[in-house]
Formats: sequence, C-alpha cells, structure tokens
Amino acid sequence: MLAPYKQNAHLGHKEANRAGIRDYMRIARFDHMTKQIFIIPGIAAALMLRPHVTDQLYTNLIIGFAAAVAIASANYVINEWLDREFDAHHPEKSQRAAVQTALDVRVVYGFYAALLAAGLALAASVNQTFLAIAVVFAIAGILYNVRPFRTKDRVVIDVLSESLNNPLRLMLGWTMVDPGTLPPISLLMAFWFGGAFLMNSKRLAEFREIVATRGRETLELYRPSFALYSENSLSVANLAYALACAFFIAIFAVKYRIEYILLFPLLVALFAEYYLLTLRPASVARAPEKLFKARRLMLLSGLAGAVAVLTTFVDIPILDRLTDQHFIELMTTTLPAD
Repeated sequence: MLAPYKQNAHLGHKEANRAGIRDYMRIARFDHMTKQIFIIPGIAAALMLRPHVTDQLYTNLIIGFAAAVAIASANYVINEWLDREFDAHHPEKSQRAAVQTALDVRVVYGFYAALLAAGLALAASVNQTFLAIAVVFAIAGILYNVRPFRTKDRVVIDVLSESLNNPLRLMLGWTMVDPGTLPPISLLMAFWFGGAFLMNSKRLAEFREIVATRGRETLELYRPSFALYSENSLSVANLAYALACAFFIAIFAVKYRIEYILLFPLLVALFAEYYLLTLRPASVARAPEKLFKARRLMLLSGLAGAVAVLTTFVDIPILDRLTDQHFIELMTTTLPAD
C-alpha cells in the first residue's frame, strides 16, 4: 500500500506554496504538444491512399490539431493531479506543480472540464468521425489515470493502454482528410506496437535509474506495476514490441506501397538507437518530449522522414517483383539411362 503522501515533509510547506496561475498552466503540459507529431503520419497516409482532398482540409488541420492539444492537456491535468502522491517518489516528477504546490481541487477539475469541452467542441467542428475518435482519446485518459480502472498500475496493460494514444492520433490525422474511412489495421497496429516500444523503453530507463539511485522499494512506491517488472522482462518486451511493429509495417508496405520497404534499414537503426539511449544513465528516453536533444536520433528520424517522402511520391517498379513468388533454380544434371 502506498505510504502516506508528504508534501515536502509537512503541511506547512503546502500552505506556504499555494499554486498560482503558472502552476495550473504547468499541469496542462502544453510543452508536450510535440507528441501530436504522430497525427502527421495519419494525414500523410490519408493523402496518399485517399487523395480526394476536401475544400475544408486546411481548416480541418488547424482546428484538428488544436482539438488534439486541448484534449491531451485535459488528460495531463488529471494525470498530474491523481499521480501527485506517486510522483513524490520520482526523481524528476517530484518537481511537478501538483507535488510542490497546493492546488485547489475545484480549479483542477474546472480546468480539466474546460480543456475537455474546448477540445470536443473543436473536434465537432471538424467532422463527426473526428469527434468520435476524440471522445475515445479522452476516455483513454480516464481509463489510464482514474480508479477503479487506472490501467497504468497493471503490468503490461500499462504499456499497451498508454501507447494506444499513438493509433488514436494516427486516426485523428486520417479523419481530418477522409472522415469516411479509417486507416488500415496493419498501420494502426504498427503505430500501437511502435508506441508500446517507446513507452516500454521509458519504463526500462526509469527502472534502471531509480533502482540504481533510490532502490526498488522507492520505484514500486512511484508505480505499483513495477513490482511485477524486472530489467530482463522489460528488455524482452522491448524486443517483442519492436518485432511486432516491424511485422505490421511490412504487411502495410506489401499491401499498399512496396516502396516503403526501403525504409526498413533506417527503422532498424532508429529502434537500435532508441534502445541504446534507454540504456544510458539519466536517459532522455525517460522524457520523450525532450528527445530533440538526442542529435543522432534526430538525424536518423530526419533521414527516415526524407526517405518516406521520396518513397511516397517516386514509384520504383522493380520492387513490385518482391510481391511475386520466385525460386532460386539450380542446374541439375540428368543421369543417362542404362
């Protein structure tokens, strides 16, 4: 059971550090809006596979991104408020506003409701399909953070439920362009397992760092699911998620755009580089919003993006042969008859 929460050791400190407007803005984590970059592949895929662009496309893009940011920030508000007792045991998260200051619960939930209402209102102005995905995006935040669900405390389910935001963002981008369909299952699964690799890597980095500096007991006070994890199980899970992601990307490439096969060497390099970052002390993988500081990872991401654009617009007919059956024929010698 979680140890009694201590706000910097005593109530007097909380009273002396009542939250201001800046603190309430901090819990919305608007600086994490870079995570909405996963909307862009959905837009790009829809433009490639469903090229009937509507007159409202540019308006949909602007309003759609704003809606996604608002709903994500609403999810962050309840995340930080409901995690404040747990975050007190984390080396970096213990500096969050909900831990360091005395937030007014009425303001917190009012802020959450305002952000959610704004996000859903904006989503409704895009199209009904986009609105439906936005509602699921908001529900996912509740399931992940709020009891009795609180999937973040359940081993394996914690990773899979948090990474569900990746295919949801993909669908948000897709439905900005084409509200009449959803992305192929293979692409959705690739994004889900790719997100699982990222979220699991974050847990592996946290496991290694916190156990080394504060001990296993502190780690489990921060996140109960860690009681059933080990460094080995997290490492094996990383391999499984990476393989599953590659499997579904291959299916998507073969079915929809064989030229994307050329992306595989860079994707392998990206997975390897990210895993290497995970294993480093004070790993940047613990704070994915700061990944821009990892120069080699950014270089590989840029190259992958350039190759993705190239293979989207340039046909390479010779690659079509990869989808046909071919056998390596050997020369055989026919023995003469007696």
